[in-house]
Amino acid sequence: MAHWTASYAGTMPYWAEAADPPASGQLERDVSVDVAVVGGGITGLTSAYLLVREGAKVALFERGRVGQVDTGHTSAHLTMVTDARLGELVHRFGRTAARAVWDTGASAIDQVEALCAECEIECAFARVPGFLHAPRVAAADSDRKSFVDEAGFVGDMGFEAAFVDDVPLVGGPGVRFGRQARLHPGRYLAGLASAITARGGAIYEESEAGEFVGEPLRVKVGQHTVHCKDLVIATHNPLVGIAGLTRATLFQTKLALYTSYVVAGRVPKGSVPDALFWDTGDPYQYLRLDPAGDHDVVIFGGEDHKTGQVADTESCYTSLERALRARIPAAALSHRWSGQVIDTPDGLPYIGAMTEHQYVATGYAGNGLTFGTAAATMITGAILGRPHPAAELFDPGRQAIHGLWTYVKENADYPRYLVRDRFTHAEETSWSAVKPGEGRIIEFRGRKVAASRDDRGRLSVRDAICTHLGCVVAWNDAERTWDCPCHGSRFTPQGEVVSGPAESPLSPVKN
Repeated sequence: MAHWTASYAGTMPYWAEAADPPASGQLERDVSVDVAVVGGGITGLTSAYLLVREGAKVALFERGRVGQVDTGHTSAHLTMVTDARLGELVHRFGRTAARAVWDTGASAIDQVEALCAECEIECAFARVPGFLHAPRVAAADSDRKSFVDEAGFVGDMGFEAAFVDDVPLVGGPGVRFGRQARLHPGRYLAGLASAITARGGAIYEESEAGEFVGEPLRVKVGQHTVHCKDLVIATHNPLVGIAGLTRATLFQTKLALYTSYVVAGRVPKGSVPDALFWDTGDPYQYLRLDPAGDHDVVIFGGEDHKTGQVADTESCYTSLERALRARIPAAALSHRWSGQVIDTPDGLPYIGAMTEHQYVATGYAGNGLTFGTAAATMITGAILGRPHPAAELFDPGRQAIHGLWTYVKENADYPRYLVRDRFTHAEETSWSAVKPGEGRIIEFRGRKVAASRDDRGRLSVRDAICTHLGCVVAWNDAERTWDCPCHGSRFTPQGEVVSGPAESPLSPVKN
């Protein structure tokens, strides 16, 4: 397990301080269950709870601590408003299907609210409005007209939306969406984990799922074997599982991984509206509030880029901090962190059976909490023989005809980075070029190696070739991780996997 935490690089998520999931031990024996869930984020924990509530025997396996990786690095906007505008979805899929996508999101928010009450989870859940607005520049008349049209179109589709001339906090025209929500994700996931074990489900931490075998279905976790009837892969970027390497590799080419950055800071109580905000920029910026006793905390994010394809990641934080201070001068910055979002060619997640008895969920874009909850509901229904009415829309095997051009553009990076980086010279040839706190690609004995030093000057050296499909990793100076520019895998300085699709660590190199 990669014990990578943001604290290594001074980028601890704000949520981590107050989150206290119940500690669960490692798997220490062979077990037999109805469903094995791999991954302890929003999708895995929600799936496990819904299944045990239905009487299924469930075991969840997390290679680290539950709720600490992808969901732990969210900005926690809980909204049905997708990154792809509703009009775009209508163009791609038709009016009925587009409405079903937003209905699915609205139902997911209802599900979260219901689970907070059912499991008595204190996570500051609240219904708040969401505002779509122009970036912080003088809005043109065309911006105003587009927001008027958007509000009217969304309202005609049956959702609560209204045009506003003056968006709170940011000013200028925009659209107000009703009945969105916010919560504290760390406390919510900790509450779900407690509810799972209270109902007889099992959670095993520090227990990485390794080998997957079918007929009969079983999973190797360390030295032990888990026998199961169904398998839920809830690892944000899906593991291969029993789907087969070729099929899983082709599926991976339909995913585009982006890194998004977040900063947070204290503001005087009541000085910032309790709402969700996001603009129409590309990449867009987003902001929300978290009440915290005698003060509030603003969470502000953006600066998205394809993972591993920006050299100066520190500048992403600098830009966000500057933008937040311009918007809210009183904000006293306290936290910064990054997370990873996954886009798909047609703008919808992939949720459902990857192969018989193996279920996956990925591609949530900016709606991780919403679609992670929806995915758990869909997968639970599929396992129990109660298919979701919108299941075909999210099927991992669907043909994304309208997304073909996006598919081609996103995967054009793979051969470019593979050829450019594998067959060009490395940055340096000497270990002395690597300063404390830095990482460099070094030419060593005819091969490229990823060399980094911690703040005390201790050197770590690993093979620079990503174990997924062979691209050369790049140093992320803000997070102090090695990131793959082709498909977004991330590794610690010691080479351990932080996030996939890679499943194996970077190979050690003797220096």
